Amino acid sequence: MKYLLITLTLISQTLLAAEPVKILFGSCIHQDDDAPILSAVNAEQADLFIFLGDNIYGDTEDMQLLQKKYQQQLSRASFRQLRDNTRTLAIWDDHDFGVNDGGSDYPQKEASRQIMLDFWQVAGDSPRRQRADGIYTSDWLIADGYRIHIILPDLRWNRPPLRSVSREQYQQEKAPQNMGPYLPHQGNESALGEQQWQWLEQQLQQPADLIILGSSLQTLADSTGWESWANFPYDRERLLHTINRNNLNNILLISGDTHWGEFSRVTLDNGYELWDVTSSGLTEEWKEVSPNQYRVGAYTHQVNYGEILLDRADSRLTLTLKDVQGKPVREEHFRLDKNGIRSH
Repeated sequence: MKYLLITLTLISQTLLAAEPVKILFGSCIHQDDDAPILSAVNAEQADLFIFLGDNIYGDTEDMQLLQKKYQQQLSRASFRQLRDNTRTLAIWDDHDFGVNDGGSDYPQKEASRQIMLDFWQVAGDSPRRQRADGIYTSDWLIADGYRIHIILPDLRWNRPPLRSVSREQYQQEKAPQNMGPYLPHQGNESALGEQQWQWLEQQLQQPADLIILGSSLQTLADSTGWESWANFPYDRERLLHTINRNNLNNILLISGDTHWGEFSRVTLDNGYELWDVTSSGLTEEWKEVSPNQYRVGAYTHQVNYGEILLDRADSRLTLTLKDVQGKPVREEHFRLDKNGIRSH
């Protein structure tokens, strides 16, 4: 019995001493701009970094130029250090897709897909290279006893053209409110497409301790006039309905694109509080922050990256936005246990 107690004590001490699981994420890193924030990111020694899009600013139909811009990003020593020393996952947004606010009609999307996946060293036989409807993907992080499912939809490949107000109406009505020109679509128009939707619904039903849905665009924010899930109400409502119907109480949304950082929260019909943490950008800033009725607390319009910290010792889940020096500027605390994510 003495030896059993010693063994149990050692096991207990090992569990208590385990480092928290650390997942970082961010978006919008221009290859032409200095990126001092990467020094703070590299110092974190995270388990995973998720790139949420605009990982270069390509904006071209010239594929040689697009490749050149990717190589320019890789010539940055701090970027190479991050990609080489930390596990990374990546999805694209419009600028690395190839055109600002681009969608299904971008003529070079197939060539752009291969260049993007080559850059992120995705295997040659990956389904992401052959799918007829985009580069969406999912993966798992198994760490400290947690099974974490990361799901990255593709919001570019299938997306129909955007609806917008006239230039005059934008200048008179929307610009003074720091809102963009776009309008919500009507009916069942989808940015994802039905085949990707079926894949996404299957992914969301796989057992996990934590589900992280990483979107290149804000998911919960109301219609800001800029790109977001709110421009396609069918997609946004289908997602919320799927989460509610399946009683997913362990899902967290992360997003990029905006050039500002914020926390958004929506309470579902079943009472679950769903959060979206927007981190943008790693180099880009936008001072005219749009209104968002679901925003919780203050936003930041300084460069930032996001952190998800999981501590098995006391079931803590901490969500943080950090500045160029790695210091917290916004933070929310939760518990993650068998009952899902709960406010701390």
